Amino acid sequence: MATVESIKRKIKTAEDLHAVVKTMKILAAVSIRQYEKAVASLAHYNRTVEMGLQVVLSQRPEPLAPAEPEPSTRLGAVIFGSDQGMCGPLNDQIVSQALGGMAQLGAPPENRALIAVGIRVAERLGNAGHPVEEILPVPGSTSGIIPLVQELVRILEEWHFRRNIKRVQLFFCEHLSGAAYRPYNLQLLPLDSQWLGRIRDRKWPTRNLPTFSMDWARLFSGLIRQYFFVSLYRAFAESLASENASRLASMQKAEKNIEERLDGLQAQFHRQRQMSITGELLDIVAGFEALTDRKDSQGKIINPE
Repeated sequence: MATVESIKRKIKTAEDLHAVVKTMKILAAVSIRQYEKAVASLAHYNRTVEMGLQVVLSQRPEPLAPAEPEPSTRLGAVIFGSDQGMCGPLNDQIVSQALGGMAQLGAPPENRALIAVGIRVAERLGNAGHPVEEILPVPGSTSGIIPLVQELVRILEEWHFRRNIKRVQLFFCEHLSGAAYRPYNLQLLPLDSQWLGRIRDRKWPTRNLPTFSMDWARLFSGLIRQYFFVSLYRAFAESLASENASRLASMQKAEKNIEERLDGLQAQFHRQRQMSITGELLDIVAGFEALTDRKDSQGKIINPE
């Protein structure tokens, strides 16, 4: 049976763990807010890029994008996960989404080129029989996203021009709200002609559509590069927000379990303490009775005084 002192030590350990979990909850919530702001500000930048594309596309009524590549064409995929643990099932969910999405696109495993953002998602892909070519670290803050976006753009350009990889998919988790998120995939290449058509056919917010004087192809290429930047930055920010959302959910469950454990230990401590006090009282009473019940040879009670 556990002693009072051993239960007290367990309570102290549980309280220390509870403080750690509570701190991690706060950090996760603060991080979520940071990445939510990044995604919100990115929406305004994306709107500016799309307005630029609208102006450029209005000068080209012909087909806007090449036809979809054949399923046998090489497929490039970027899968966003985590470097750190304690983020629940996020890595397993995004790997499952990526493998299912690539299979649905019809690209056989030998025709796939994979980039993993995060060592843990890379390990899961390798264990599933899909080794990755590149592993990029997960940025620790919004300031670390831009250098990684630039590195990804460089790799994707090399894929496109040197390796003839014409299809690129992004697989990441999209943050919804609070501790909620969902796996999501985005087609980066080839450009979606329907999406470009919708942008071209939008109503301009004013009565005068802007014009431009530089080369059409050069301007269009520059705007598409900005679209790539926005898409990759968003994937990083959404993935980081989702990672912290998953961690927040895990910490909430852990906190609840610890609190239940603490309640049980406190109740056990009070019971054990009461039993200990009761035992001590019984020993005192038994000792007193032993002293008062001593008798002489004639059967008289001997007064201990």
